[in-house]
Amino acid sequence: MSTAIALGANLGDPIATLTAVRPRLAAAVRAWAGASRDDPGSSRHPPLRWSPLFRTAPVGGPPGQPPYVNAVLLTSLPPTADPMALLLALQRLEAAFDRRRQERWGPRSLDLDLLWCGGHRCESAALWLPHPRWQQRAFVLAPLAALMPEVVPPGAEKSVAELLAAVSGREDAEPAPERLAPRPGWPE
Repeated sequence: MSTAIALGANLGDPIATLTAVRPRLAAAVRAWAGASRDDPGSSRHPPLRWSPLFRTAPVGGPPGQPPYVNAVLLTSLPPTADPMALLLALQRLEAAFDRRRQERWGPRSLDLDLLWCGGHRCESAALWLPHPRWQQRAFVLAPLAALMPEVVPPGAEKSVAELLAAVSGREDAEPAPERLAPRPGWPE
């Protein structure tokens, strides 16, 4: 079982923001996974798989936004995982990076979305799992495809590569995400 988190930013220096949040996000995910294990004192950390960075066009929201930089983090799922605890940890990180929720799909200093958390299903005002729109967004699918193109994730009926091809082939398709070169702090 896996957990997927989408990362994005388009205010300030998005690459610097994502590079700065990376070690803090890794620590938060490992703390969440450790707290979710049957043996909280376990020093075993779940593996973390980071996608490359992608420059993407803004989707929805107000016109004139700068491009986003997006990535995805995948990790294994502890058997007793609590997705709400992870969501709260993600929201604390967003707040630490001055995230303000003023306008739907508006520009943001940092956006961390829980895409799925194993087979957990939830539809509430606070948390919807799997995320309701991840399969329709090239800015999520391109980073996922860089990590796991042939995998059919929870809640999907097609592989990530097939989903990306379908989204990219639509008449109203957003511009293709641009894979960025590796850099210090983000070697993928």
